[in-house]
Amino acid sequence: MRRGPVAEISLSAVAHNYKTVRNIVQNRPVIAVVKADAYGHGAIEVSKRLLKEGALYLAVAFVGEAVVLRNAGVRSPIIVLFDKGDIRDFFDLQLIPVIYNIDTAHALSQEAIKRKTAVKVHVKIDTGMGRLGLHGRRIMTDLTKITEMPGVVIEGLLSHFSEADLMDRSYANQQLEKFHRIRETLEKKLKRKILSHMANSAAVISYKDACLDAFRPGIMLYGYNPIGNPESSFVNLIPVMSIKTKILSLRNLPAGAPVSYGRTFITKRKSKIGVIPIGYADGYNRLFSNNAEVLVRGKRVPVAGRVCMDLTMIDVTDVRGVREDDGVVIIGTQGKETINALELANRSNTIPYEILTSLGSRAQRVYV
Repeated sequence: MRRGPVAEISLSAVAHNYKTVRNIVQNRPVIAVVKADAYGHGAIEVSKRLLKEGALYLAVAFVGEAVVLRNAGVRSPIIVLFDKGDIRDFFDLQLIPVIYNIDTAHALSQEAIKRKTAVKVHVKIDTGMGRLGLHGRRIMTDLTKITEMPGVVIEGLLSHFSEADLMDRSYANQQLEKFHRIRETLEKKLKRKILSHMANSAAVISYKDACLDAFRPGIMLYGYNPIGNPESSFVNLIPVMSIKTKILSLRNLPAGAPVSYGRTFITKRKSKIGVIPIGYADGYNRLFSNNAEVLVRGKRVPVAGRVCMDLTMIDVTDVRGVREDDGVVIIGTQGKETINALELANRSNTIPYEILTSLGSRAQRVYV
């Protein structure tokens, strides 16, 4: 038996959001980021729709994610952002590795020589993220070594902004300037153009200087704008995911009755408490205890008491005609009311990315 919540994934919303990206980037290539199972939305179905809409590349975090796509018949170029595990996989599956250290480049070269072939790679430069990438004074030295390795062809160069919302661009400008210097030096050495990309969703929306040869949109494909300022409100995005469940049980409680662990919720009146089959095991964070709302019959109702592993209680006292098996919206729209991942993120002091990946990855998915 499946767990309680259902994630409805709108592929038409995916298409709409991709077209929004295309309107901004025009004719330059889109590298659609579908790592973490497409941010919890399901990488196979989402990737197929993005490719149908015109995405030229997909980007995943690890080879295992690429294996899932290849096994599902996805033949498009796939960039693997972080993995350096079994080098043979990149050749067997025709994947594009992102190189961020000299040892991986050397291992790829050795395998290419053995197979009498060549592998296209993208090289990552750490311009200030402090996570992965060639860095320090050896960047050009290491890049030069990679260019000289047999069987390794540098197709692309990339970096990553450390401040995702880019509202204060002073540090982002420093990162971009450093990237430009390295790119220009490398292209002069190779005597050819390379595919440079640094723009994430935030940069696509608000930082035109960072829009180089290609773009790596992620969160905006799934309907969320990472920029918090009003200037970015022109970007029309549609949330792709809705999370729904049903009322499992209704309980009529007197005033003064405790609800859930720790008795953090005590009824102040005769109350009708609904029990819904979603909990922190389903990605519904315990921080939503007494600190979130859901939709029942088009009305916002509060979470009552602590979120449990498998169940959550809600106060439906003011919902007229409420019954067991009534639909409950955790994320999405019901009637005139809407709850989105940003609202839940604000309530739990996190970001929409975490809400989407947590809820979407554990629910039964239905594509609509």
